[in-house]
Amino acid sequence: MDWRKFKLVDGSNFEKPKIQPRAVVILVTVLITLLLVRSIFYTVDTEEVGVVLTFGKYTKTVDPGLRVKWPFPFQTVTKVPVQRQLKQEFGFETISAGIRSNFSQPSQGESLMLTGDLNVAVVEWTTQYRVNNPYLYLFKVRNLFATFRDMNEAVMRAVVGDRSVTEVLTVGRQEIASEVERRMQEFCDQYETGIKIEQIVLKNVNPPDEVKPSFNEVNQAQQERETLINEALANFNKIIPRARGEALQAIQMAEGYATSRINHAKGDADRFDVLLAAYQKAPTVTRNRIYLETMEQVLPKVGRKIVLDADLKSILPLMSLDAETKK
Repeated sequence: MDWRKFKLVDGSNFEKPKIQPRAVVILVTVLITLLLVRSIFYTVDTEEVGVVLTFGKYTKTVDPGLRVKWPFPFQTVTKVPVQRQLKQEFGFETISAGIRSNFSQPSQGESLMLTGDLNVAVVEWTTQYRVNNPYLYLFKVRNLFATFRDMNEAVMRAVVGDRSVTEVLTVGRQEIASEVERRMQEFCDQYETGIKIEQIVLKNVNPPDEVKPSFNEVNQAQQERETLINEALANFNKIIPRARGEALQAIQMAEGYATSRINHAKGDADRFDVLLAAYQKAPTVTRNRIYLETMEQVLPKVGRKIVLDADLKSILPLMSLDAETKK
């Protein structure tokens, strides 16, 4: 294209501007300088550390702050979040977190597990962890993310496979989480992953959808059985202790009555022995005393007393004995 054929609005010829080589050199120099400055200075956030590599080989680990390094490609920096709690989800995936989080279940392959009694359970869990050694985390294990997931799945299957489906679905969940956490930490230390397991959280543990109705019926029957057992134990605890108390009371009353009778008998025997000894010493006096003591006990119980002389031959007609007798 011939730029000289073009005319400007005022009628003058258009001339192509000439590019100065010096300006190009200055522009390129400025761009290279900016790129070098940008590659020399870098910032490490407060929850991270920087792993510095020199020609691809580990050199050092730097703390948070503004740092300086050799420009690329002499040195590179990889930032590792050592203060942040990381997590991986198994059997489900969080789409959006919030007050009402949304989850998806891409596949039951990793969550479908065989229990020790040859039943099947769907186990969904979350592994929370931190990076405690950035060097091991970056360089000791190839494809660490996939390896870590495989380790989690293998350990969870081993622990679930040692327990019955009832333990997995009900009372054994906390024990399973603790056992998986312990074994996972042992594997992470053995393989030098640089990971510290913080917590294993079992989110949902359910039977497969195909057998849920049957499983719910079994659970309902077991709950009814437990209810009946508890009611029977309540009745047992209510009736048996009362019967035992009544039996103990009857035994104690019988023992008390026997003790009382024996003591009275012993007292009467001792009293008879004393009276016998006194009678042998003074028969007349003792006999009169016994007679008087007996009459002293008998006479107060008699309503009306009639004293007759032993020499009396007849009773006067004025005394109405029949009326007194009827009374």
